[in-house]
Amino acid sequence: MAEPGAGGKGMRLDKWLWHARFFKSRTLAGGVASGSRIRVNRAPITKPSHAVHVGDVLTFPQGRDVRVIEILALSTRRGPAAEAQALYRDLDPPQAQARKDPTLTPAKPAQRDPGAGRPTKRERRMTDRLKPEPDDPTL
Repeated sequence: MAEPGAGGKGMRLDKWLWHARFFKSRTLAGGVASGSRIRVNRAPITKPSHAVHVGDVLTFPQGRDVRVIEILALSTRRGPAAEAQALYRDLDPPQAQARKDPTLTPAKPAQRDPGAGRPTKRERRMTDRLKPEPDDPTL
């Protein structure tokens, strides 16, 4: 259950992100933290073991969105989604960002003519160049 008053105690950043269900595993959360892609109170963090406290503001990428989250409580377990949503307050919801920029609509999948067969190696490489790089583990 959530601990509203943590009383000076902190929690590991990767563990909190996993408990709050932003990432499917602690390994993914730790990878984002290790890559200096998370900021706690505007300061870049390089270690997943950084302690976070109630009231801290986290800024991190998740998929194509940049999340800005305020920590409201710390947790002792990774519970259901409703319990996880009580741990934070979303300061900049991703839906609002999508409405700001209408060009963020997903692209339609490539179409091949009926009877064209399988793509050749050259055609497949040309198609792969159009896709985003798979370097982001949160996609």
